[in-house]
Amino acid sequence: MAKNSVNDRIRSRVEAFAEELSSLIRDSAMETVRDALGAGSAPRRGTRAGRAVVTGPAGSSVRGGGRREKGQKRDPAEIERLTDRLLDYVKGNAGQRIEQIAAGMGTVTKELNLPVKKLIAQKSLKTKGQKRATQYFVR
Repeated sequence: MAKNSVNDRIRSRVEAFAEELSSLIRDSAMETVRDALGAGSAPRRGTRAGRAVVTGPAGSSVRGGGRREKGQKRDPAEIERLTDRLLDYVKGNAGQRIEQIAAGMGTVTKELNLPVKKLIAQKSLKTKGQKRATQYFVR
């Protein structure tokens, strides 16, 4: 009879432990869900952290504080100025990647795509590497 008493006490403690553990796991899961839904501090998938969305003219959304409406082309004079600035920057900072160049010039890489293509086509710039590892040099 003493053996049954010990087994019953062991079983009751194991059940109590399992119940307490289950409760802790449930509380942790609820806290995680609350943090994800309530605080909203982490960016959602597909968004870029640190990129402000600014409302432009006529309520259009303009990323990064630009001055154009979505889909609006840049002024050719603006592109020419940016192309000249880019060439001057690369002269003084040869071998940098596009991300480094954009950071040094205070712009975004998206704005530099067309000027880089123009300078490469004009044979003013030469490249070394591929994709994101591409380094730019003056010819």
